[in-house]
Amino acid sequence: MGDVGLADVRQARERFDDESVVRETPLELNRSLSAMADATVHMKMEHLQRTGSFKTRGAYNKLVQLAERGDVSRVVAASAGNHAQGVAIAATKNDIDSTIVMPRHAPQAKVDATRSYGGDVELEGTDFQAAMAHAQTLTDGDDVEFVHAYDDPAIVAGQGTLGLEIYEALPEVDTVIVPIGGGGLIGGISAALAELDPEIRVVGVQAEAAATVPDSLDKGIPQSIDDAKTIADGIATGGISELTFGLIQEHVDEVVTVSDDEIASATLLLLERAKQLVEGAGAASVAALLSDDLDVADETVVPVLGGGNIDISMLQTVLDHALTDRDQLLRLRVRIEDQPGKMEAVSGLISDRGANIRTVRHDRAVGDLQVGEAYLVFQVVTSGSEHARTIIEAIEAAGYEVSRVN
Repeated sequence: MGDVGLADVRQARERFDDESVVRETPLELNRSLSAMADATVHMKMEHLQRTGSFKTRGAYNKLVQLAERGDVSRVVAASAGNHAQGVAIAATKNDIDSTIVMPRHAPQAKVDATRSYGGDVELEGTDFQAAMAHAQTLTDGDDVEFVHAYDDPAIVAGQGTLGLEIYEALPEVDTVIVPIGGGGLIGGISAALAELDPEIRVVGVQAEAAATVPDSLDKGIPQSIDDAKTIADGIATGGISELTFGLIQEHVDEVVTVSDDEIASATLLLLERAKQLVEGAGAASVAALLSDDLDVADETVVPVLGGGNIDISMLQTVLDHALTDRDQLLRLRVRIEDQPGKMEAVSGLISDRGANIRTVRHDRAVGDLQVGEAYLVFQVVTSGSEHARTIIEAIEAAGYEVSRVN
């Protein structure tokens, strides 16, 4: 049995007395996603929360209670970024100092934001687990408390307020899709919904490279992985806790996994069709919605967009990945005689067919080339698969050997 229930979630919401820290986020119908999923899809826009993530809910619920106790002057937390910001702003609002340990590769945007909310940031380790280990060494002293990202009933109850908001705004909901990292969000949401309406299906989604929950459910105890690398860094915790595992076992109906390709495609889709900038962890729910592993036909569905804190360099990587998958970004290698005018000739074949050349380079020091030959490597922006095929066929028809290298 889990240690968090609807009463705890309701009490957490009563503590949300400052809309500058936690506010109710919109629930928005999206017709494009509805058509694609053959369902009625309402997006829970939690990426519009203060700090850009649901994590502020749990952190504020926890810090208000610590402030009421009055015996804590500093909190310590470990985070890949979103929990860090939530703890920092919640601590500052409650006049408590905070030290946040983040992995060295944490997105700079999240590091900068955490500092701006008043947190002292230390960068340690290459992943969340390493940051966690270091953070736990900083808790000496009776007036210092560690604030776990998900292994804490107060944190889980705070995250569960999302479930209350969804139900109150859309009581006819059939399925709620929730990203899973450490399990605090889905634990809280599922605990609340189980008491509000046990007929509501709660589906969890993990990135394939960080998917610890399916294995945990199979083995009956929480499992972890050492190297959870995914573009959805917000859910790359590498493990869940006994608390969240118990809530998932008790209340979650189904858990699916999605690839980084699917997450990247969902991120681009949300930009195009919903005009929403969402990080990989937030887009995972839409990736699951559109996957073949989840049937939501004719249902009313709510994917939770849990966060929007995506680093711009990561956004470029994600978009390039998604555009490549759509054949809208090609990398073509064309074999030529290394003579003046050849680059112009091949470039003309591409531009004459309405494609834009983003970059081009010569490769001469390649083992399979003959003396006097070279490769031209083009990065080309197209309108899609048919356009890409037309370009390749035109280059081949002109007598060049061409291959796609992405």
